[in-house]
Amino acid sequence: MSETTAAKDLSGKAAIVTGSSRGIGAETAKLLAARGASVVINYRQKAPRANKVVAAIEEAGGRAVAVGADLTAEGGAQTLVDAAVEQFGGLDLLVLNASGGMESGLGEDYALRLNRDAQVSMLEAAMGAMKPGSRVVFVTSHQAHFIHTVPTMDAYVPVAKSKRAGEDALRERLPELEEKGIKLVVVSGDMIEGTITATLLDRSTPGAIEARREAAGKLYSVEEFAAEVAQMVTADVEHGHTEYVGGAEDFLSARG
Repeated sequence: MSETTAAKDLSGKAAIVTGSSRGIGAETAKLLAARGASVVINYRQKAPRANKVVAAIEEAGGRAVAVGADLTAEGGAQTLVDAAVEQFGGLDLLVLNASGGMESGLGEDYALRLNRDAQVSMLEAAMGAMKPGSRVVFVTSHQAHFIHTVPTMDAYVPVAKSKRAGEDALRERLPELEEKGIKLVVVSGDMIEGTITATLLDRSTPGAIEARREAAGKLYSVEEFAAEVAQMVTADVEHGHTEYVGGAEDFLSARG
């Protein structure tokens, strides 16, 4: 089912997309805005890049605001929630897209602080503003989701383990979310063409992208994967559902 046939009107809804100044987050934000959602565009340092995303959304007739917030810093998550409430009157949709850990100079524990601790902080801050019927979408990778059963490239292991820890920590909140009428959905994707992570992995392990492309048969582009993430914002799936996007068969078979 394509994004166009699955899309539901999001007029009157307010969304936060973390890590949305570029890549998958930016494309997801644009798709949600095109469906009527008002979107908080989150960036850590690159305000001009985030402002370009806002400008593109506004030129297409949508509503968005760029908000700088380091999700690993105290108060960063609340800054985004406050912006959604103040600018758009509330918060209905939270896309947890921000991730990292392969960057240099941010500390040995940065991957865990961003991919686990910041995800939980963002969820906790958002829950205070989200009404019954709201939804949270956590974006991860097959390499992280299946890290306990399927080995991955050495350079990606810290990221994969921390992202899986983040997913597990979010899933621990499933009962609390259900009580509040908030649904959590996980989107797990294969290596995505054109992302910073894929580029860094290919640099540390030459041929990694081509090898994964051959194994999977196809790698999704940033735009294609973003469409799948945006679709899960309103898809009719169960609370706690995991949506596998591209090339999951060998991971699932290895898991047994």
